[in-house]
Amino acid sequence: MATLKLAIGNKNYSSWSMRPWLALRANDIPFVETLIPLYTDNPADKEQILSFSRAGKVPVLVDGDVTVWDSLAIIEYIAERYPEKKLWPDDAAARAHARSVCAEMHSGFVPLRSECGMNLHRPIRAVALSADAKANVARIEEIWRECRARYGTKGPFLFGRFGGADAMYAPVVHRFRTYAIEVAPNTKAYMETMMALPAFQEWTREGIAETLLIAKFEDA
Repeated sequence: MATLKLAIGNKNYSSWSMRPWLALRANDIPFVETLIPLYTDNPADKEQILSFSRAGKVPVLVDGDVTVWDSLAIIEYIAERYPEKKLWPDDAAARAHARSVCAEMHSGFVPLRSECGMNLHRPIRAVALSADAKANVARIEEIWRECRARYGTKGPFLFGRFGGADAMYAPVVHRFRTYAIEVAPNTKAYMETMMALPAFQEWTREGIAETLLIAKFEDA
């Protein structure tokens, strides 16, 4: 069986890379990681990304002759490849709910993502959020609260056990923390659950340890 290969960007900044990486690592699925620095002036870095996918973006998962180049698509592929890991809930209604909130994360919350870019070594301090970004925060809290209310008896994560939805929302935990965003106690409780996850801690340590700075992400 071929070894999975995952190409990712800088752990300090690349929220989209974090999602499938966490889905793999937290579920003890072996893979070979290739970290490709983003936004450098080195043409070799861009060529390396293109060698994985002509889309020219990370993350990219390679499984033998199969290539998957989108965070949510990678999580879906992992779920099919390793059904015993149960990245999606067994119950059809819960599974539909999980996929819906993941799709909402995938295509939405642009104001929050734009105003609060992931930057793990950024000093913790608040910024003035736009009304749209505040609405994003409120909606994310609503999603987490509803998932925990419905499925919290099955475990400490959004749908009980750690799964695809937690992986998709993991970078938001960093955004809420880094930008000192005021959230409700139940939101803080879920954030603490995520931050205690060994795979989450591993990514965080390695991201903070990176020394390469991307200027346009350091001004926020």
